[in-house]
Amino acid sequence: MRISIECIVEAKSGISLKVNKGELIEIVDLFGEQVVDFFAFNQESAEEYLSAGVTIDCNESLKVSVGDVIYTNHYNKMFTIIEDDVKEHDLLHPCCRPEMYDFFYGNEKDHSNCLENINNYLIELFSIKKEEIRPFNIFMYTKILSDGSISVEKPLSKPGEKIILRAEMDVQLAVAACSVSESDCNGGNCTPVKIIIR
Repeated sequence: MRISIECIVEAKSGISLKVNKGELIEIVDLFGEQVVDFFAFNQESAEEYLSAGVTIDCNESLKVSVGDVIYTNHYNKMFTIIEDDVKEHDLLHPCCRPEMYDFFYGNEKDHSNCLENINNYLIELFSIKKEEIRPFNIFMYTKILSDGSISVEKPLSKPGEKIILRAEMDVQLAVAACSVSESDCNGGNCTPVKIIIR
């Protein structure tokens, strides 16, 4: 078994890590209220990747927490949630991107965004680029209202709170500390997070 890997994902940036089946991924919200766009590919094939839609389908729920599984687009198990301090995450929203910043805030020019932060690694690792990515948005708090509308609220995560997932296959992670500071998504202030692989 390899020695644990510990790294910091700086605010508004991304990182990529190889994780082998059975290893644990611990994601720590260092300062609280910071969303992590969590995405991954099967190490053997870029054609198989984390699917928020399939995860909703297989769990028959818009919410996941301890004991629930994150699935791939091929309906295979990718991760199991082992521990979860916060128990409030999002499977609905795509990665933020320049067009989103233009649509909502009119400030897309040179704005750091999760789609590009993750795609930078996909291009480097697999020579591919995805036009849209729907990640597992860890710590993101999306209220689903009775009329079907949704509201993005401040994350409930406090400094030092974490989620731990077990890899159910060999994966290549590509994750980002969300770049949205214009709304309550990250409590209005983007901060770094810690990732530990063990």
